[in-house]
Amino acid sequence: MCQRTMARVRRGRSPAGVRTAVATTPPLWRPKPSSASPSHRRMWRYCSPACGAALRLVWNLGHRSPNRPVVCPLGAERRGMLSIQRILPMHLVRSTRRRAVAWLAIALFACLLAGQAWAAQAPGAMAPAPLRAALLAAWQRHPSYRATEAQLAAARARLAAAGQPLYNPEVELTREEEGDERTSTAGLSLTLDISGKRRVRRDAAAARVDQATAEAQMHRRDFVKQWFASWADLQSAQQRFRTGERRLELVSRFAMLAEKQFAADDISGIERDLAQLAHDEAQAEQSQLIAERGEAEARFRAVGGSPELVASVLLPSKTLPPPVTPAEGVEQLPEWQVAHAAALAAERDVTVARRDRIANPTLAVRGGRKDIGPVTDNIVGFSISIPLFVRNSYRAEVAAATAEADVAAAVAERTTMELTADRQRAIGSYGAAQSAWSRWQGSRGTDVERRASLLEKLWQEGELSTADYLLQLKQTLDTQLAGAELEARLWRSYADYLAATGQLERWAGMEGTP
Repeated sequence: MCQRTMARVRRGRSPAGVRTAVATTPPLWRPKPSSASPSHRRMWRYCSPACGAALRLVWNLGHRSPNRPVVCPLGAERRGMLSIQRILPMHLVRSTRRRAVAWLAIALFACLLAGQAWAAQAPGAMAPAPLRAALLAAWQRHPSYRATEAQLAAARARLAAAGQPLYNPEVELTREEEGDERTSTAGLSLTLDISGKRRVRRDAAAARVDQATAEAQMHRRDFVKQWFASWADLQSAQQRFRTGERRLELVSRFAMLAEKQFAADDISGIERDLAQLAHDEAQAEQSQLIAERGEAEARFRAVGGSPELVASVLLPSKTLPPPVTPAEGVEQLPEWQVAHAAALAAERDVTVARRDRIANPTLAVRGGRKDIGPVTDNIVGFSISIPLFVRNSYRAEVAAATAEADVAAAVAERTTMELTADRQRAIGSYGAAQSAWSRWQGSRGTDVERRASLLEKLWQEGELSTADYLLQLKQTLDTQLAGAELEARLWRSYADYLAATGQLERWAGMEGTP
């Protein structure tokens, strides 16, 4: 009976009891509070969208009413996923174990589809939480934050001002006396905006608000980039300082051993002096590393950084993803948005200049009383005045606004070309830095402790001269120092890559931050 029922379903004839559910794109269904426990609600709140979709689907299968069809979550057709055209009702599965297996299979299938859709839209790995918190605190304390907010407030205020009426009414009171003739009048006049100047000025101010918003995003992005570069430089300087301390320790120990070897007549005085010279050189280079660390810390503090807050955070260089060329263009970058908002504002300024060439009439109404001896008459008057743009037609202003619009359009086009080229450069630079860092990590010569122990053993056994020992030890330590600088360059190029591809603020947790 079950096989015949299944065959009828496949042929499109659904018998009684078999319900057909077609997944269109319904909204995500959540059980009502009365049908879902708090644990399920907490689970849906904190899980990822893919897992949440699977959990909701399993919940629907287990707790749906007979009249409620089972639908595929996440808007399957809208996201390009396969839609579930027909779902066999669970009452056909008689065994509880088989029903559980069927629920699990459908949930895994939905999780796979939802996971693919989520992976296509999910951003890359974010920065460590302590770094995101320190960056947000630094941004909100920095003067650039207040300056950005003030610029946005000014642009919004100008937009509000542009939306106000252009002209206010005027009141005129006159009193004239000439012999027996006395005249008293009161008048009211108003200039009418018949050409729509208020509307076009409001549109131009709205474009300036968009430009100010894009500039604020660009300033925030640049701050994030500078902050991470300064932090990477500080980490590199601290690592180089520690390597220099280890170098000074090794050379000092070697100088002491050389002194003992010289006292025992095992080495010559020249070799002993060579060891002492190496010790003096290490001390001089260590003082330079101390100065570089101080400069890096000063640069980090200049961008609002606090070394104490990120002292325990190390550079997660092993988790950096490979460079990927994004499918989107450069339209989401703030530089592009600033340039095109400025071009749009310039075009609207041309419209404003053209509307300014249209004269607006002024309407006036007055009334009063005129006394001539014992005779009194009432006065009522109406007037209209229109300025004549004869001596100045304001064409030069239109020509200037048009030229400025052409400049802004050219700048926007140039910005697009520069951003496209800069994106390719950033992707290539980051890929080269990551390849160099991977090769450096895989090199056996970067293990300072192992190399130092081996070189000292060979020197004490007489298989290495003092000069060869110092030369190879210097090469090993220089490689370690170069590795610290390479890691800092890797992070600078990574921040540049994220900025050029429009992912930096999302990676730093600053997307949507004021």
